[in-house]
Amino acid sequence: MNPLLPMNTVVLFVPQQEAWVVERMGRFHRILEPGLNFLIPILDRIRYVQSLKEIVIDVPEQSAVSLDNVTLQIDGVLYLRILDPFKASYGVEDPEYAVTQLAQTTMRSELGKLTLDKVFRERESLNSNIVHSINQASDEWGIRCLRYEIKDIHVPPRVKESMQMQVEAERKKRATVLESEGTREAAINVAEGRKQAQILASEGEKEEQINKAAGEAQAVLAKAEAKAKAIRMLSEALTEQNGNAAASLSVAEQYVSAFSNLAKESNTILLPSNTGDISGMVSQAMTIYSTLAKPSMRVTPEVVEENREEATNQSGSPQEQRINE
Repeated sequence: MNPLLPMNTVVLFVPQQEAWVVERMGRFHRILEPGLNFLIPILDRIRYVQSLKEIVIDVPEQSAVSLDNVTLQIDGVLYLRILDPFKASYGVEDPEYAVTQLAQTTMRSELGKLTLDKVFRERESLNSNIVHSINQASDEWGIRCLRYEIKDIHVPPRVKESMQMQVEAERKKRATVLESEGTREAAINVAEGRKQAQILASEGEKEEQINKAAGEAQAVLAKAEAKAKAIRMLSEALTEQNGNAAASLSVAEQYVSAFSNLAKESNTILLPSNTGDISGMVSQAMTIYSTLAKPSMRVTPEVVEENREEATNQSGSPQEQRINE
């Protein structure tokens, strides 16, 4: 901080970012600022030359004990600047040495407040605390600490091995957790896929049943409409000329067809007594149809039975015969 002193001449040129402290007859006289200055060679003397630039100082490596009793070897870099040349010249004998020693003692004190893990995690906070502590003591020296940076932290070999094992264990733990989370996510995705598949299958089955029911309903409706149309056509045909004869012919054909299948469908059958009188049975069927076809007459079981008796009287009394094979 105190380079070679310039010669005491009458005319002096002070460089930029420097401050020259002048003593007159052994006492402080004034500080020469950058530029042209004049001195009295016999009375005045340049006693100190202070640089106003930012100064970088390497803090030597030293031992420090953390809060959990781990011995560390630590060093750093100190950045400072002289703000008051008078205090820097007369406040302390060697400002650079004083600040370096202050930085070392402050660093040991701050490290003793932290555990080993926090020393590595909170380096920025540690640097800020060291700068704050240095500035509190260096104000009387006219020096301002701008920054302090920890360069290297060395731990004992055994501690380093245990830290490495801890790091590996932590990595394995994280890998296991990630693997389990991946398995969990995969299982969730598979279950979600099965759920969606079941939902889609049930919805498809539902749509199929709805469509099937709609188709069956339409088929039933079509059959009913066809049957109704056939009945209307039959009714219209009966009202035409020779309609009764055509109806009688149709009934006779159905009668003969039914008798031809009697032996195929059941072992027990029920026959009327006049099986040979086909014309009488046709007449009986036509009488019942005529009764049902009257629009103004309400058809009741009594009316149907009465018409049947009348038709029977015309063709002969019915007789039930039981045939067992």
